[in-house]
Amino acid sequence: MKMKKIYRIPVLMAFLLFGSVLSSEAVVDIQCPCDVNGDGDCEDIKLTGPLPMRYNEPALQASLGVTCMHLGGGDGFSVMADGEPKYIFGFSDLTGIPEGNVMQQGILAAAWPAPAIALNQGQEFYLSLTNVGMLIRPDLFDPHTVHFHGFPQSSTVFDGLPESGISISMGATLTYYYNLVEPGTYMYHCHVEATEHMQMGMLGNLYVRAAQSFDGYGGDPATVGRLGGNTDPAAPLGYVYNDGDGSTAYDVEYPLQLGGFDPEFHDASWEVQPLPFAMMWDRYPMINGRGYPDTVNEGAMPQPLDPDTGEDLNGIDVDSQVEDSLIIASPGDRILLRLSNLNITVTHTLISPSIPMTVVGIDAKELRSTDNQPLHYTTNSVTMGGGMSADVILDTTGIATGTYFLYAANLEYLSNLDEDFGGMMTEIRIE
Repeated sequence: MKMKKIYRIPVLMAFLLFGSVLSSEAVVDIQCPCDVNGDGDCEDIKLTGPLPMRYNEPALQASLGVTCMHLGGGDGFSVMADGEPKYIFGFSDLTGIPEGNVMQQGILAAAWPAPAIALNQGQEFYLSLTNVGMLIRPDLFDPHTVHFHGFPQSSTVFDGLPESGISISMGATLTYYYNLVEPGTYMYHCHVEATEHMQMGMLGNLYVRAAQSFDGYGGDPATVGRLGGNTDPAAPLGYVYNDGDGSTAYDVEYPLQLGGFDPEFHDASWEVQPLPFAMMWDRYPMINGRGYPDTVNEGAMPQPLDPDTGEDLNGIDVDSQVEDSLIIASPGDRILLRLSNLNITVTHTLISPSIPMTVVGIDAKELRSTDNQPLHYTTNSVTMGGGMSADVILDTTGIATGTYFLYAANLEYLSNLDEDFGGMMTEIRIE
């Protein structure tokens, strides 16, 4: 594995700069109404025990009604499927980290893609974002935001657009509030200097599970999904939408986000060179931040090791690419693929040649007619431009056990830069 060594002087400068920020200027202030110990989550709330006065309202104590998450915005590294390390900007999951430890834990901890956010319809969601700064590029003081792409009722201040809202400077925290009223597959990304920050990796999966998964439909408790506590193994895991008829039922779900890296752009940022915006060309096509065969390597992938010491880069042990794209199901399962495309230069088409796909929703809206008839359709390919999402169900009824493939229609995107037989492809294993 090749590793550039130009980060050593910037890192020394960074520690000097970060020392002053951590000691005197950082203001980490997590807002979460069900957090009782200052770590940004609801895990330690005890509904039956004594609580501080501000947590005593029943609506706030309903753990299923309120959920919180804490993200850090900073930099880090990822490794491409051909072994090349790439410098990235990204988000890290700092949920559960005490406020006093957030800056240290968030430095150089960027994940690609960003930590997945899975929510339930009807929840109130408090999302805190702390800008931990750029350790490798201490000359950059970029602010960050979270843009909940496609969210239908976002307040302007919480929409993440720097022109009309608030962007978060280094050492500061902002908490976004969302009332989740519509299910579907969304996505999120930083909207400050969006072309650069999205190319560098500040984007991730986000989806909202339908209330019908927990309440059922038709007044029949048997229609509640296993997400809602149904113990019948024949019950679906959940429903993509509140369809009223069970037509969007699924048994397993996988979020798959399409993206890509321009190696010259990332290297220019690493080497402190002018960024080639006009020549941007993504030659590392990926699903969930990996190219094949890394897409099917289960579990997290760590950041690259320091080439001189063989130890964790700068002494920090973090995972960079935490989401694989391997799809595993049993015969007869209905597989929900929550597809999204946040590539800023390319429209992608995914093909499933062996298992037909039923498209039930586009851009977080179920396909229904004005008289409420389903307009779902079956196909072997789905095309999505940048910023689009699709909810697709693969019914494996009658499909033999074995390994099948899901991949990009354009053969140019089936490579890892100059390495063939890679890129935007993953496996579907029926076993």
